[in-house]
Formats: sequence, structure tokens, C-alpha cells
Amino acid sequence: MAESGIITLDPAIFYPSAEIIEFDLKEFLFMGLILKEKEFREALKNLDIQPYNGKIVAVHCSTDAIIPVWAYMLVSSLLSPVASVVMMGNKKEATRQFISSTIAMLNGADYQDKRVVIKGCGELDIPADAYLSLTNKLRPYAKSIMYGEPCSTVPVFKRKD
Repeated sequence: MAESGIITLDPAIFYPSAEIIEFDLKEFLFMGLILKEKEFREALKNLDIQPYNGKIVAVHCSTDAIIPVWAYMLVSSLLSPVASVVMMGNKKEATRQFISSTIAMLNGADYQDKRVVIKGCGELDIPADAYLSLTNKLRPYAKSIMYGEPCSTVPVFKRKD
């Protein structure tokens, strides 16, 4: 494998290592519909933030209530000092956001003129958009991009020199 010059890139390396927990604004709604500012601020003041320590927090509302933007800002202001990251969305959406932001930080130049296989099977459920993001990130640099395992790949891109 090393002699072939093919680099295997496992999308699992972009998966969050910290636990993702949800912060559901539904718990703070009056009659399940309305967010009252005074009561909300008081509830946040009394909230035990230790369960969020070092975690990725996915802030969302699981009901069909209209939530003012400042409510999300208050939650972020409260949890950012203790959480690893505070993101918008449910657990699945936060996972996708985390993976996308991590891929965005990848240095594509490290793959300049390389043949890259983006690993397709693994233990983790990698969202399809991660593969799209990796392809977009690597295409300007890589000599070729393949999907699958080194022993059985699907060609995705090959630069014409």
C-alpha cells in the first residue's frame, strides 16, 4: 500500500470525539408554546451547567414553537464557558456541522498530487455530506480521488495532466 503512493483517508477522523448532548428549549416553554423572557432568564440562572462540561451541546427546540434568536444567544452565552462547542440543531445536525467544520480546517495542500482513497466503510455512521465536503476540499489538490477500500475502489476524480 505504501509503495503504491495511495493515501487512505478515513472520514471517521473528523467525527466528534466529545459526547454530543442536546439542550432542548422545549423544557423552558410556557404551555409548550411560548418563551417568556423573565422566566427563561431565571431558569437559565438556576440551571446546573456541569452536565455540559466538555461536551458538544446541540441547542434546538423539539416543538413547533417560534423561538426568538436572543434565546439561542443566551444559551450559548451560558454554556460556552464550559462546553467544548455549542452548536445549533439536534444531535444529528450538530454531528454534521462538527464534521463539516473539521473538514474545512483540513489542509488540502497536504494531498497535493496524491492518490487518495476516501474510506467508505467503518464503525461510525458518517453522513453523506462529509464525503461531498472531502471531495470538494481535495479535488483542487489530489491527483486522483477514489471511494472505498484500497483493494476495491470506485474512481471519483482523476486530474487530466
